[in-house]
Amino acid sequence: MKSFEPSSGVSTRLPPWLKKRVMCGGSTHRVSLALEKFRLKTVCQEALCPNIIECFTRGSATFIILGENCTRTCGFCGVKKGLPRDVEEDEPERLAQAVRLMGLRHAVVTSVTRDDLSDSGSGHFSRVILALKRCKGLKIEVLVPDFRGVWGDVQRVLDAGPHVFAHNVETVPRLHPSVRPEAHYERSLHVLDFANNACKNIRIKSGLMLGLGEKKGEVLEVLKDLLRVGCEMVTIGQYLRPSKNQLPVQRFLEPEEFKEYEETARALGFPEVFSGPFVRSSYCIV
Repeated sequence: MKSFEPSSGVSTRLPPWLKKRVMCGGSTHRVSLALEKFRLKTVCQEALCPNIIECFTRGSATFIILGENCTRTCGFCGVKKGLPRDVEEDEPERLAQAVRLMGLRHAVVTSVTRDDLSDSGSGHFSRVILALKRCKGLKIEVLVPDFRGVWGDVQRVLDAGPHVFAHNVETVPRLHPSVRPEAHYERSLHVLDFANNACKNIRIKSGLMLGLGEKKGEVLEVLKDLLRVGCEMVTIGQYLRPSKNQLPVQRFLEPEEFKEYEETARALGFPEVFSGPFVRSSYCIV
């Protein structure tokens, strides 16, 4: 296989398999109007996701709640950093109205990290889930922060009853100090383990980005750890640098490598694996 490993990161030019033409269509326009009307934001638009048309067309979207500013400084993330604004109490109902207008079948709800709040935003997650449960036929997935490892906050989200509870480990333990400096690998595992043991009827999910300098053996150990704490679903995708302010890409993995990881994860025992250059943690419909 070809190697893309200069010492200071790879060239900013994408390899052919990571070039994807994104075209706006009727579904995207309808979704954009609904988001504007109800003053909402999606990861799909904020992160310029290459899967946006596919997801919007098949009735899926990922919403960001709890504001735009994050209290953490993860090295991979392009979300704004700084002091967040007050929580918008009407956001759960606005989100539910937008979901109904957009005709979604699967809604993923994620957030900035709110270490400034006494409950880390878990109460707001709960209110959002309960509002969305009034949308007929909707599957609800939450992609949550670690809530600083406070189990009462994790339990509050679980009690609201999402269909899928997701929390990403993001990368291998060795790279956490630069990729997730305010987070802890073991804490993330504990969050997933707690959720798995606390509520058996909710599916547990996590995700990994590759291309930050991890080694194959390290990735395999993470997959084993995730299985051990009860993860049923795992996503594996290529890290793409949002801007020059984030960590550089160390390597672009080829599609065949993602296929190998998928086969390995399934052989280890994961019931569902989504692995590929364009896979994102909220990309798949369950």
